[in-house]
Amino acid sequence: MVYLHHLASSPCSSLHLFHGNRHLSSNQIRQFLNIGRPHPLHHGHTPKQDFLLPFSECEFSITSAIEDIHSTFDFTSATRPPRCTGVAISVALGLLESCLVTTGARIMLFTSGPATIGPGIVVDSDLRQPIRTHHHIFNSQARHHANSCSFYDQLSKRLSDASVVLDLFACSLDQVGAAELRQPVEQSGGFMILSESFESDQFKKCLRHMFKPDDQGHLKMNFDATIEIVTTKDVKICGALGPCVSMHRKNSLVSETEVGQGGTSLWKLNTLSHKTCIAFFFQVNQQQIIQPGSAFLIQFITRYRQGNMGCRKRVTTAARRWVENHSADIAAGFDQEAAAAVMARLAILRALACHPRDVIRWLDDTLIRFTSKFGDYVAEDPSSFRLSSNFSLYPQFMFHLRRSQFIDVCNTTPDETAFFRLMLNREGVVGSLIMIQPTLFQYSFDGPPVPVLLDIRSVSPDFILLFDSFFYVVIHHGSKIAQWRKLGYDKDPNHENFRKLLEAPELDAEQLVADRVPVPRIIRCDQHSSQARFLLAKLNPSVTQNSTYTDGSDIIFTDDMSLEVFLDQLQTCKLSDTFTVIRMVLSIRLVLKI
Repeated sequence: MVYLHHLASSPCSSLHLFHGNRHLSSNQIRQFLNIGRPHPLHHGHTPKQDFLLPFSECEFSITSAIEDIHSTFDFTSATRPPRCTGVAISVALGLLESCLVTTGARIMLFTSGPATIGPGIVVDSDLRQPIRTHHHIFNSQARHHANSCSFYDQLSKRLSDASVVLDLFACSLDQVGAAELRQPVEQSGGFMILSESFESDQFKKCLRHMFKPDDQGHLKMNFDATIEIVTTKDVKICGALGPCVSMHRKNSLVSETEVGQGGTSLWKLNTLSHKTCIAFFFQVNQQQIIQPGSAFLIQFITRYRQGNMGCRKRVTTAARRWVENHSADIAAGFDQEAAAAVMARLAILRALACHPRDVIRWLDDTLIRFTSKFGDYVAEDPSSFRLSSNFSLYPQFMFHLRRSQFIDVCNTTPDETAFFRLMLNREGVVGSLIMIQPTLFQYSFDGPPVPVLLDIRSVSPDFILLFDSFFYVVIHHGSKIAQWRKLGYDKDPNHENFRKLLEAPELDAEQLVADRVPVPRIIRCDQHSSQARFLLAKLNPSVTQNSTYTDGSDIIFTDDMSLEVFLDQLQTCKLSDTFTVIRMVLSIRLVLKI
């Protein structure tokens, strides 16, 4: 059942109950709750009623309602607890649709298990029925997945129309249905946090971060935002990828080729922050005669409502010049970091409809076309292949992307994959690069920490490694360092340098996770321990069980190819002269000071 409390009652003695098997429209919810539509002259103010009140007037009622939450489910039975998550979200949204006029709001969902009743169901109550896996979804064996995704697709449209953000806080040792909930959470710009317990520091820090006020005491939340794009006639708009929804407003500037949220020049964002990042895609208008050296303009018009209910409008115009084909200016202006982040979003978009191996094949084909276009080489001589400094790191980024958790879903659940992809689609270039190719720093007695290659050869008994993959941070102690620590040398005043060496990565790790949301998990491990797998899984397997010479290095037991083999195969690919045209992605970094 869905319990809807009267906050005006003390202590919440009056309730409305909705059955979890019944899906109600917003009009039906309004009739049941006896709430009239707000008058247009109210200018977005909530009409007087018993369900939404200022916190100062209902703090005791809310506290009493939360403390009164209990479960009557018999956990000794062979069934899953009954949960009607889909109906609960729909009822909450129906209440907000009845009371607000697109001023912005949040629905915060706290759950510890999958929905087993009503629309949005993830798995049956019978424990003999396993929860869906990637294999079940790929082979259309997940009985409820398609219907649940369709239900939440309709729900995301309602969220966009009402400017409501949906946040998911899932704390459970099992899946909770985040894969089905990904679309409404991502498109509304909400948070998704997967943790093991509501008592974890990760959950508590994220919740505190959300409710941080500004200097005037208002919440640092911006709602009901729109981004409109205006271009010159020689550029057409293809679409956008990120936490936004297409408003389907077509004009002569909109291309017939759609990428992501396309077919429009106006996008809706339910919420907006200084970290919101959206990738826009453009296409050259072939019907226009373009003269090299002439300028073209792209203008971004952003409107949003601040936490103090004030409205802001910002206009940003970017000007660029056309250059001739094969011009050196193309290489000089190429941003390989931004290109890797954009390619990652495109790969995730393709992964929604294709098998992972097909996505990897597409990445490889795209990389071959890219290198054949911009590489310097002598035909039929792979050893002559060279890439300029502005392109040299791009193949390395693609190597790590194709074996990342965003594409390779082996050993991950659908919920984890949905969380990883949602985070990549909302982060900026720096955060996306850390997800694709994590950073690795080495600490030793020889001096300050230095960045090292993300390679198994960087693991040594004499060093401490600080590994940052954005989702978790690993402090890896070499076997010799771990042995000295266990002997207590860091507590001996005669070994002050060793104590400082142990403290340095701890302090740097705390700084890494300070402003990151969700807060990464910090893992401390020793060389050859079980927790070291978090580091080894991301390292380049340059030394494996099949290597002839190891030079005393650790080895990784895997059949995956190493970066060196990947680059060798890339160079030996047949470089065809037919690749004379390559799609040009215009990447413009837009910084909105909010």
